[in-house]
Amino acid sequence: MKKLLFSLLFCALCAGTVTAQGDLHFRGYFVNNDYEVYLRINLYEQNIEVPGQELYGQLPGYLGKQRNSFCWVITSAEVKGKEATLQLINDYGSEDLTATLTQKNDSVFVLRQGKGSALKVPKNGKWQKLPKTLEFKRRK
Repeated sequence: MKKLLFSLLFCALCAGTVTAQGDLHFRGYFVNNDYEVYLRINLYEQNIEVPGQELYGQLPGYLGKQRNSFCWVITSAEVKGKEATLQLINDYGSEDLTATLTQKNDSVFVLRQGKGSALKVPKNGKWQKLPKTLEFKRRK
């Protein structure tokens, strides 16, 4: 009887751990080295502050450019399973778009641009248009 109770308790704890880990999917730091951009997100608690732009307050996250302060701010996010719908604006507020972020596996996520403006980031004094589909890898 004790073994049965212990086994049931252990299974319940394991199930709770799996559920808690499931919440970690859309939280973290993700990079795309090809275009030198990254995502810093927490789509659950929506408590990310953009460095140097604290005026925005706490947000679901942002897409930033390495070695540059430019970013696309995620103003809202809705998570459904392994996909999240994101609303983004550039840090000037002059362009916006809708995108989806899909979990491919534990460490790879795919950002697909939808309606709205094209994602552009500064590179060598010019604007670099990012592809409609970008793959990001979780950074540990």
